[in-house]
Amino acid sequence: MLNSEEIQKLIPHRPPMLLVDRVVSIENDTIVCEKTYRDDEYFLQGHYPDFPIVPGVILCETALQSGAILLAKRGIEGGGVPVVTRMDGIRLKRMIRPGETVTVTATIDESVSTAFYLSAKIQVGKQNVARLTFACTMVPQAEAMPTG
Repeated sequence: MLNSEEIQKLIPHRPPMLLVDRVVSIENDTIVCEKTYRDDEYFLQGHYPDFPIVPGVILCETALQSGAILLAKRGIEGGGVPVVTRMDGIRLKRMIRPGETVTVTATIDESVSTAFYLSAKIQVGKQNVARLTFACTMVPQAEAMPTG
């Protein structure tokens, strides 16, 4: 299990844009991560103010960051940081409200050179919330990671 500090060693995201709280497990080509959306998240301010919901694009970004952690943890040959190049087949099935914890399962489906094709499903408990497929390419570490 990885916490926020360990995750920040693998990907360039930092609060408030770090959207993975913890890594639950990593096995072969699959990672399971969790994120609890707090009611003080910056992206909830003014987004349906009387009935705040997590924006779908934020759910997608949570899945993308989970995939990036998986690729970084695997120590892909040549190194670098995964950067998204495509998202497809996005299906949002349920609203997520502040206080809810999502579980993201991201899987590497295929790789070709420095391109990686992944799929992700997002759940609350056993209820499906969203799914998507996406592609990433590796960018040299010096171009993507903070220096300090």
